[in-house]
Amino acid sequence: MNSRRKFIKESALAGVGIVAAPGISKAGFSSASINKLNVGLIGIGLRGTNHLNNLLLRDDINIAAICDVDDTRVQLNLESIKKKGCPAPKVFGKDEYDYRNLLELSEVDAVVIATPWLWHTRMAKDSLLAGKYTGLEVSAANTLEECWDLVNAHEQSGTHLMLMENVNYRRDVLAVLNMVRQNVFGELIHFRCGYQHDLRWVLFNDGKTAYGKGAEFGEKGISESKWRTQHSLRRNGDFYPTHGVGPIAAMANINRGNRFVSMTSHATKAVGFQNYIVAQGGKDHPNANLNWKQGDVITSTIETANGETIIITHDCNLPRPYSLGFRVQGANGLWEVDGNRIYIEGQSEPHRWDEADAWLEKYDHPLWQKYGEYAQGAGHGGMDFFVMNAFVESAKQNVAPPIDAYDAAAWSAITPLSELSIANNGEPQDFPDFTRGNWIKREEYDWMKETY
Repeated sequence: MNSRRKFIKESALAGVGIVAAPGISKAGFSSASINKLNVGLIGIGLRGTNHLNNLLLRDDINIAAICDVDDTRVQLNLESIKKKGCPAPKVFGKDEYDYRNLLELSEVDAVVIATPWLWHTRMAKDSLLAGKYTGLEVSAANTLEECWDLVNAHEQSGTHLMLMENVNYRRDVLAVLNMVRQNVFGELIHFRCGYQHDLRWVLFNDGKTAYGKGAEFGEKGISESKWRTQHSLRRNGDFYPTHGVGPIAAMANINRGNRFVSMTSHATKAVGFQNYIVAQGGKDHPNANLNWKQGDVITSTIETANGETIIITHDCNLPRPYSLGFRVQGANGLWEVDGNRIYIEGQSEPHRWDEADAWLEKYDHPLWQKYGEYAQGAGHGGMDFFVMNAFVESAKQNVAPPIDAYDAAAWSAITPLSELSIANNGEPQDFPDFTRGNWIKREEYDWMKETY
């Protein structure tokens, strides 16, 4: 932690992890770079608290306001702020819409939103229209209308939105992106990715601990089980696509010379949750006979304008090890995260995999080479340091972020389009062009630059 604080205080490099991107700035604060960013946080549950703790390590941040309807979370975070010797922020949370009063504060420059999914778009829209540089947790939207709301609010206000997708900054992901940019794999052909994570212990609990085993959710649940589980009961689709598709979209230059064109989705039957509830609560538990709508495994296939295909898998309801399932395949070879393996024609032994470690080390991204030590302890293997730093530096200079409103809309559109495709027996669904044709001329984002 001390090394991260030293980095922020002493580094002469502004804008680590971001580069200039096309776009105008008309936000509610000056477009000139500011030395200290006043941040408001809306939602300080487990994820929001992680963001707040990382912000407290920076000398260029002032926590101006916090908002949450759970007073226990408010008091916990106020104590953390006090322990850091920082001024007490203004507090909001008297009801679900008190966040709007936070957005009226002239002293707040930027806002980080980490609330349940159904609130993401409406809060982000209000924040953008209030002139606040907005950081939004994933996923950004639930419906196509909400995807357009994010784009329209950005364009109407001229204020920027950054989707806080931390996996885009994972060390192996950035190394492979480096390989893609250096044409190691040749012309790109095919990708695989997804969110494959046994979340049963998160989505059900015993009501006593944050992540204890149990069979309860909703009003009897705590943390994510209060709200996230309900989506699986009522909806059938891929609700959490961005951890997988975000890094792939960066490699494929989606919205910057390429775009998602169409998608088909299919769902298996649903047995995972019922089995889990019976195992934890017994066959007579009130939740044991619920009719879960979400299939245990959702598989979607995207076609892009440049002719690549992307297979995305959502698999969170069954027992399995964690994996985002990455595969990046080009005309000259491929990388697969599962098995930690790589094959490059002419360099690998024919028909035999290489272990990926040496390749990933050779192509380690400049950001990680130079600043990896500062990311230690930031959360999620250091990814949280880089994504928050990109947000802060983008906001301080009021420039378009690495992952913008168009990305948030396109990546999040996978959710409603998967629901539509599944409901119509796998019928292809067309992606809206959220850039309104500008994907053809929008400049490729240069993830390789270290500085602004």
